[in-house]
Amino acid sequence: MKERNDDYTNRRQHLKNMTDKELKEYFYKLSDKIVDPLVDLGHKYTSKSIERSVLLRMGFSSLEAKAIVDLLNEHNLLRKGAGHCVYRVSKDKNLSIRDAGISISEGEHIEYLMEVFNNNG
Repeated sequence: MKERNDDYTNRRQHLKNMTDKELKEYFYKLSDKIVDPLVDLGHKYTSKSIERSVLLRMGFSSLEAKAIVDLLNEHNLLRKGAGHCVYRVSKDKNLSIRDAGISISEGEHIEYLMEVFNNNG
């Protein structure tokens, strides 16, 4: 049998005396550290395809979702999230989700959304 030719025994020294519970906690701490940049990117950036996907899951057709996303993108509102914009109009204007989305795709409520999101960051 061939002997391992690596530094495994040296690299594991800080783990050697840990209990299973401590190892598990350390693993999750490292996992969070690895995933944090990805989560951060997800919060800061979006794309038209991601936003269309959100709207599809809210019940809009692909053509309706495209129209909503394109209009929100033209007005620099896509960064707030297409689903969030539809939800906000629905809630604030007492409309169904569907009616809110369709009205946005027809150009309604854009000024309202710009006012809401410019005032609330």
